[in-house]
Amino acid sequence: MKKAAFIDRDGTLVEEVNYLSRVDDLRVFDYTREALELLRAADFQIVVVTNQSGIGRGIYTEEAMHSIHEAMAVELSGLIDAFYFCPHLPDAGCECRKPGMGMINAACRDHQIEMNGSWMIGDKLLDIQTGFNAGIGTAMVQTGYGRTHAGLLDRNPDIIGSDLLEVVRNIIGLPNRLSA
Repeated sequence: MKKAAFIDRDGTLVEEVNYLSRVDDLRVFDYTREALELLRAADFQIVVVTNQSGIGRGIYTEEAMHSIHEAMAVELSGLIDAFYFCPHLPDAGCECRKPGMGMINAACRDHQIEMNGSWMIGDKLLDIQTGFNAGIGTAMVQTGYGRTHAGLLDRNPDIIGSDLLEVVRNIIGLPNRLSA
């Protein structure tokens, strides 16, 4: 069994685009590859967990979302072990939508994940609450919605960083990069 980094997609791995539905609009942050390579070198499984209510709203199809995930997997050269998504509306009452545990539980079943030492990384309050619900480490990036959502937390995440690379460097115990 291996620990995992459960990572939100929009605003954390890729630029936030309101209802990202086209591969042409996909912009992976410049530092995402390095952050994922550091996690992989530290023996983490990398699992993307993403709420995709645009499917439930009829804004885009599940096939369009899968095309985005396929493009991410190609651009990031197989660094992502799995993608899990919730297509439901926020008020659907499903188990899979963050901060619910459905995606985390499915990933644990499918990939034999050790929760001790695992982390939830994201840019929204829902991401951090998911980590709290799972009893794992929590890290908030200040990209995407991170700057505005950080002030909404009742309880602070374990780490707050400017971006995914800074958060990952903190998780694995490396010094933060020097600003140029």
